[in-house]
Amino acid sequence: MIYRKSLLILWLTSLTACSGFYFPGVHKINIQQGNLVTQPMIDKLKPGMSKNQVLYVMGRPVIQDPLNQDRWDYVHTFQYQDLYESRNILTLYFVNDRLEYFEGDYLPTEEITRIKESQQPDKQSNNQETSEQQTDKKDSESS
Repeated sequence: MIYRKSLLILWLTSLTACSGFYFPGVHKINIQQGNLVTQPMIDKLKPGMSKNQVLYVMGRPVIQDPLNQDRWDYVHTFQYQDLYESRNILTLYFVNDRLEYFEGDYLPTEEITRIKESQQPDKQSNNQETSEQQTDKKDSESS
C-alpha cells in the first residue's frame, strides 16, 4: 500500500515536471531584457560621434567584447507570456574611437522615409496615365 502511494506521488511529480504540462489560470509574466532602443535614440546617432557621446545617447551596451572594443551590441528581447518572443539587435562599429556606422533591426527616420517614398508609385506617372486613359475613353465614346 505504501509502495503504491509513493509510486503514485513519484508519477504525479514527474508529470508536473514536464514542460508541456501547465496549470490552467496560472499567470505568466512578460519578460523584458536588455537595452530598450527607441527611434529618437537612433536618430541622434551620427557618424563621427565619440564613444562618450554614444554612451550618453544609448547607455551602456549589453555586450561589450573585451577582445573587440570597437564593436558594441545592444540587444533587447521581449517575451510575452511564453506565447512569442521578439528580439531586436543594434550593432555599433567604431574606428579610432569614433562611430563609423551601425547596423541591425533599426533605421534612422530619414532612411525609413526615403524607403517608403521609393516604394510608392510615382505620382506624376500616375497622373499622366489617368489623363491618357481619359483621352482614350473620350476617343472611344466619340467613335
